[in-house]
Amino acid sequence: MKKTWAYLGTVAAVAICASTGMASAASIDDLVAGAKQEGQLTVIALPRDWCGYGALIDGFKTKYGLKVNELNPDAGSGDEVEAIKANKSNKGPQAPDVIDVGLSFGPTAKTDGLLAPYKVSTWDTIPASAKDADGAWYGDYYGVLAFEVNKDIVKKSPTDWADLLGADYKNAVAVAGDPRASNQAIQAVFAAGLSGANGDIAKAGEAGLKFFADLNKNGNFVPVIGKVASLAQGATPLIIRWDYNALADRDTLKGNPDVDVVVPKSGVVAGVYVQAISAYAPHPNAAKLWMEYLYSDEGQLGWLKGYCHPIRFQDLANNKKIPTDVLAKLPPAEAYAKAVFPTLDEQGKAKEVITKQWDAVVGANVK
Repeated sequence: MKKTWAYLGTVAAVAICASTGMASAASIDDLVAGAKQEGQLTVIALPRDWCGYGALIDGFKTKYGLKVNELNPDAGSGDEVEAIKANKSNKGPQAPDVIDVGLSFGPTAKTDGLLAPYKVSTWDTIPASAKDADGAWYGDYYGVLAFEVNKDIVKKSPTDWADLLGADYKNAVAVAGDPRASNQAIQAVFAAGLSGANGDIAKAGEAGLKFFADLNKNGNFVPVIGKVASLAQGATPLIIRWDYNALADRDTLKGNPDVDVVVPKSGVVAGVYVQAISAYAPHPNAAKLWMEYLYSDEGQLGWLKGYCHPIRFQDLANNKKIPTDVLAKLPPAEAYAKAVFPTLDEQGKAKEVITKQWDAVVGANVK
């Protein structure tokens, strides 16, 4: 799939119709009233240092006076879907209202009847290829897989995937999740495979497993979920993760240690995440209000400040709503020139290969 769709935001008059689930000014007031009556929103798998979510959550609480129950911040996309399934009849604090998952998880969750359709008021400015036509799920932001390097330990930053197999990276390389459940980790395996297969997407899943098997055999793979703390402590001095997380870590650590963020020369994979509302949400009005907040200009700029490219990026740019100081902090555009946006079908096939064959091929239990 070509990269261009991510920039196809259009400036369109927003059709506002309650019957299609789209919100009007009056219905926003109703949502606020309903959400206040519910009293809270339950989110899941949203680390505060991921994509600017800490500031977004606090902003939502301040704006609407609601409590936000933050479940399992370090969970993966698969865990989020399972949480909906496990709490279908439970309206308690362990039942998520909303999920933020990798693109491939949206359609399957819809097929399983786990999602409640809702179209935000800015619906028309979300590219058609990044949303479900019925409003079950919709893209929120994207980034590319990058190498996050603790320069105090790893003296020579890698420039491409093949470098990671060398002796310079003994006991150094980690992924930021379990490749059997975490979208970020699955995409890391896919990206490595895309590089190894010379861009052949059909072979990327198997090639990625072989790459990590070799990485493990060489003693370079660390079977620990990489986080900012493990990076700083040296337990996982090189983490493969989304560029926005790596850049946020660099800001957080403020040079202690020095962090290098490298977008590889090949196998540059862009990953879109999507939002959805649980069909069993205990707080449906708060869930809809959360979506309205995230897809407003305010919410979209919040993600951009967290180094993520929001799905309405081009619409904001067209309307000159992006502050110049925010744009200046983003990596140069040329780093993303070779980015590949795998289709849902391509992602689904690779996910099937990676999640089911990781144990047999790589044999490293990541935890």
